[in-house]
Amino acid sequence: MESFLAELKLFFERLDTIRDRALFVLIKPYWPRAITPNHLTFVRIAIGFILFVLLFYYKNTDRLLIVSLFFIGAFSDMLDGSIARGLAKETKLGIALDPIADRILIIPIALYSLLGPHRWLFLLLMLLEVANAFVSMYAQSRNITITSNIFGKVKMFLQSIVFLAILLFWPEPPNDFFVYLLWISMYLIIISIFFKIREIKNHGKN
Repeated sequence: MESFLAELKLFFERLDTIRDRALFVLIKPYWPRAITPNHLTFVRIAIGFILFVLLFYYKNTDRLLIVSLFFIGAFSDMLDGSIARGLAKETKLGIALDPIADRILIIPIALYSLLGPHRWLFLLLMLLEVANAFVSMYAQSRNITITSNIFGKVKMFLQSIVFLAILLFWPEPPNDFFVYLLWISMYLIIISIFFKIREIKNHGKN
């Protein structure tokens, strides 16, 4: 099993490297240096809160507005890491905030679309995200810096695509195919947590 996960990890990391190289073609010469990766992370956090207010306080049903906001948030997640790596602007604050921003963006959409018909999926998603966050917090308490591993990145990418698709058909309930993909993302979270715990253990041995 571990050999399979190692091969899968290597495969995903190669795809991520290809994505970075493709984005570097535009980022390195053209990206405005005044806009840092952390700025994009803060934008994603703000969008998450705006989505929560629009969906649950104002009961907004403007599909174009909700989809556009979520797309901008998800797109910023695709860019900020590549910008940080391409321009050598990785910071401890950015490493800590990035997964938090991801959760803040995803949770309003997950809550809105899953809590009724697929509440067990939603509750499992929340439980695993809390567990994931606690593992990261534990690492920080031990002065161990853990960046988002590739399984966490793939999980976020998959969830972003699925929730974007769900929003495109909103207010129809989520299609079973999208629900299955979200279940797959649960496995990715578990694998991500597994690799984080192993990284912490390996750090303790050094």
